[in-house]
Amino acid sequence: MKLLELYAKMKGDLNQIERELERSVMDDHALLSDTSTHLLKAGGKRLRPVIVLLAGKFGEYNLDVLKRVAVPLELIHMASLVHDDVIDDAETRRGQLTVKSKWDNRIAMYTGDYIHGKALTIATQLPNPHIHQILSKALVEMCIGEMEQIRDFFNTEQTVRNYLLRIRRKTALLIAISCQLGAIASNADRLTANRLYRFGYNIGMAFQIRDDLLDLYGTEKQIGKPPGSDIRQGNITLPVILALRDPGAREPLLHEIRAIRAHEGFPDTKRAISIIRNSVGGDLADELASRYIQKALKALEGLPDYTAKKNLTDIAHFVGKRNY
Repeated sequence: MKLLELYAKMKGDLNQIERELERSVMDDHALLSDTSTHLLKAGGKRLRPVIVLLAGKFGEYNLDVLKRVAVPLELIHMASLVHDDVIDDAETRRGQLTVKSKWDNRIAMYTGDYIHGKALTIATQLPNPHIHQILSKALVEMCIGEMEQIRDFFNTEQTVRNYLLRIRRKTALLIAISCQLGAIASNADRLTANRLYRFGYNIGMAFQIRDDLLDLYGTEKQIGKPPGSDIRQGNITLPVILALRDPGAREPLLHEIRAIRAHEGFPDTKRAISIIRNSVGGDLADELASRYIQKALKALEGLPDYTAKKNLTDIAHFVGKRNY
């Protein structure tokens, strides 16, 4: 089943999630409502809610319960994007102006905080303290990941291990607990929840690597922002780290990164992107993403042969090959 077919099949439940997302961020304060719904209206893959609902199929599926997991997780993801755009000084997101660009940095930071608060308010409607503990710990880890990324801006000596630890916290963990919490909220057994967590973790790692590749190999139409945004902002991603190991690419790439760092305004990244594309960095990064996809599929093997298992397999293949 194609991913769009899966979304069409889940349309009724996803529409309810979408309505809950919008309702959850509406407020009597008009400005907060406008800024909070701005990114929401720009769309998105809603990968985390979809995974929550599919994980719920391995237990007692109840949309009224699951939406109190799916909505907070998507809100936390949205809040992190609003904050990221401030840190990265990004003008566009999903083809639209960012909150910080349309309003300003201060408004954007408080918008992100507000969305985080709304997420936690909804999550606490579930009486299971284990869910609250997992969610709170993930938020702490995400903040650490963001701080590590800021610390390593323009650090061309960082290792692959540094990068993998960072994306584990920034991206993979939230996708992993989307699977885990969907199962826990549905009263699935612990072994099933753990297998789904491992699936989500590996999908999340592959997702971020593919995202970093798209930033260098995609078009503005595909990714909704100018290519090379990461390196322009000083975010040294896996393809760049691996390209710097290529003897033929290292020195010219270091030269371009230094020039980008020294440039004020909107530096040209075309030469840096060309060097990376002509190195082994992209291929090696893609190989690692594929290995994570295989690990994700392996994690599903012990699960019952429900339709949801096939759907998760389709999502894994989409993540491994996605170009948007």
